[in-house]
Amino acid sequence: MCCLRICKGHLTCRVVMSLACCVIMASCGTGIEVTEHVSDKDVQKVINQDNNHQKLVTLDPYVDSVPSWRTGKRFWVADDQVKLLFVHSQDYNLDTVRLAGRIIEYAGYDIGDIYDNRNTLNLKFSDSQTGLTYRYRSGKTLSEFNPLFSIPMLIDMDLVHHVARQIEGKDYYIRTPIWFNSQTEKMMDGRHFIQVHIDSILPGNAVMPLRVLFTTADTHEHAMVWMSDNASTMHGRDFDAMFVANDPRQSYPDISDANWDRITRQQIIEGMTKTECRLALGNPKRINENPNQSGMKEYWYYEGGSYLYFADGILQQFRR
Repeated sequence: MCCLRICKGHLTCRVVMSLACCVIMASCGTGIEVTEHVSDKDVQKVINQDNNHQKLVTLDPYVDSVPSWRTGKRFWVADDQVKLLFVHSQDYNLDTVRLAGRIIEYAGYDIGDIYDNRNTLNLKFSDSQTGLTYRYRSGKTLSEFNPLFSIPMLIDMDLVHHVARQIEGKDYYIRTPIWFNSQTEKMMDGRHFIQVHIDSILPGNAVMPLRVLFTTADTHEHAMVWMSDNASTMHGRDFDAMFVANDPRQSYPDISDANWDRITRQQIIEGMTKTECRLALGNPKRINENPNQSGMKEYWYYEGGSYLYFADGILQQFRR
């Protein structure tokens, strides 16, 4: 009888558990080495299950909808192309208007086009710098707006203030190494699983509505990350995906200080365990297992041709 002992707490092991057991049992006693491929879908399925199990909504959701908007509600213009969404007027030339980086205010609505006997609304926005009013054809009646409605390239400043009230001035541990220079907005070398202080929340860009500016606790380095709000479908960049309240280091007391420092910098060396490599680089895109009589061999494959080779759970070779 042949069996495979797998640690239930290890994400990658759980991904390949059922397939690996079948492969080993089929090959035991035959002397034939069997290589089993675990598909991208298999890996992602268990990763998603693990994320859903651990995910906690730590921020109060922001809920607002057009029927409750009041005159003067402020919006940050994230991209100058928003003017393509506005109704052109004979009173001014939108082509000459530059709106990016400015605030415009909600100015109510008027009845727009009539579709299928429905009185749809034009949402109006006033521009204090030019004195102009812009109209956005919503294609909806007042009762058809839901709390998730938003206009592309306009960032609701009430959302920005709502998030700021909850996390500004507090300390968290950052989970993403994808950092940006807070002045130039260029990508920079970041670290993860270290403590940071949230300095301020600012409006973001056309894709990510929030900019989170922070300072690292150990080196006092200033940086920022782009963040989606918790109502967004981009859960990989919301608060829960990017920050955590508790020190992740405390969950791994067996990892040496030297290896933990490498993990925070996304670095690996031969001799690391699979857990340490996963913490440093994230989950692989796919895994190939090669069980034989001498033990278990594994290849982890990442984007760009990178791979890690393990023998009995210990990193033997890698290419990055």
